[in-house]
Amino acid sequence: MALTGLDIYKLLPKTNCKKCGSPTCLAFAMKLAMKKASLDECPYVSKEARLALEQASRPPIATITLSGKKDKIEIGGETVLFRHEKTFYHQTAIAISVDDRLNKKEAESRIKVIEEISFERVGQHISIDAIALLNNSLSGEKFLETLEEILSVSGKPLVLVSNNPDTIESALKKILGGNGVSPLIYPLDASNIEDMCKIARAYNVPLALKAPDLDSLDRLSQRAIEYGVEKLVLSPSSKSLNEMLNDFTMIRRAALKKNYRPFGYPIVAVLTDSDRYRLVGEACIAIAKYASLIILDTLDKEVLLPLITLRQNIYTDPQRPVTVEPRLYKFGAVDKNSPVLVTTNFSLTYFTVAPEIEASKIPSYLLVTDSEGMSVLTAWAAEKFTAEIISDTMKRFNVEEMVSHKNIIIPGYVAILSGKLEDISGWKVLVGPKEATGIPKYLKEIWR
Repeated sequence: MALTGLDIYKLLPKTNCKKCGSPTCLAFAMKLAMKKASLDECPYVSKEARLALEQASRPPIATITLSGKKDKIEIGGETVLFRHEKTFYHQTAIAISVDDRLNKKEAESRIKVIEEISFERVGQHISIDAIALLNNSLSGEKFLETLEEILSVSGKPLVLVSNNPDTIESALKKILGGNGVSPLIYPLDASNIEDMCKIARAYNVPLALKAPDLDSLDRLSQRAIEYGVEKLVLSPSSKSLNEMLNDFTMIRRAALKKNYRPFGYPIVAVLTDSDRYRLVGEACIAIAKYASLIILDTLDKEVLLPLITLRQNIYTDPQRPVTVEPRLYKFGAVDKNSPVLVTTNFSLTYFTVAPEIEASKIPSYLLVTDSEGMSVLTAWAAEKFTAEIISDTMKRFNVEEMVSHKNIIIPGYVAILSGKLEDISGWKVLVGPKEATGIPKYLKEIWR
């Protein structure tokens, strides 16, 4: 639990020396509680107090960083059970597996496909986050050969999956070299705990713990902490979808509600169902409740796209919607006679309107105002999409110089703005359709 200012004050030296820049130790404690000061600013804090404050200020779920030669991802670090309580910070990372039993040509082909998988959705470019190398051959040599293929093609973060500590260590020696690369090693279980902990400590890499049930996972986590491993990821081997949902929820609740340190780490889900529909269902539940990393054995875009869409929706900050840049957008070979439409900068609104303008085949301008990421009706209700804002945006982007006419088309849902906008802008205001799907027909019928 977070300490209050008074809790922190009790641990400070109470000298009121002012060397921290605050007039009193109590004022400094209040700043610490609000995260507006650093404990290092106090020259007289004792080692015991520092340790207590650092332990108390530790987040309930650790943030673990996985980095490759080019890319980096962060998992964990969440502070709430439900997004509406605050927000989620680190979206579920998606890793695709590569089996070391594949021959060189097959492995190279699979890695290249993983690299090329990408989606564009509401203005965001999305790709696969990581690659998981599976030691299914049980051969250290084959594992290293496939690792070489991955490193030659990809700069993504890696998950090294092998029960053999010697194989893991050999792989780490090949990967590491002072270049900031930090793969996740997986799995530590009851059979290899001591060796895997030694490797994790020696190479300073995160370690995933695997156990058949939560009690066993709890014991493994406590032992790993005793061995001095701080970067942990949890992997309960749930036997069914219902059990997975229960296990993941219990781990998150224990970490956040009870501040239970052995469960204060990100969760990884390894999903291998060969049925694409069941796989999508399992992965959706894992993303929603509460996997920080999922490992999939599929290249099927029909599986990946719905997962990425769900993830993007869940991990969009509800207080900071996805937006597009406010400006004058051009569609087609616009000229002085092209129509001018206006809308808000909510990303989903823009990417709903834009393709309909393109579908009309009429070269057009689209003026996007800064509505703080709200949709048309929401922005109008919040007074973020007003006649004044539209008029000011028209002047800001010199719309009058772009066209020879003085006609602007506003969304049908805010027809009430037409009179005032005409008065303050001097333009004729045309009321467009309420739904974006009506734009092609509207432009073809109205605009000549």
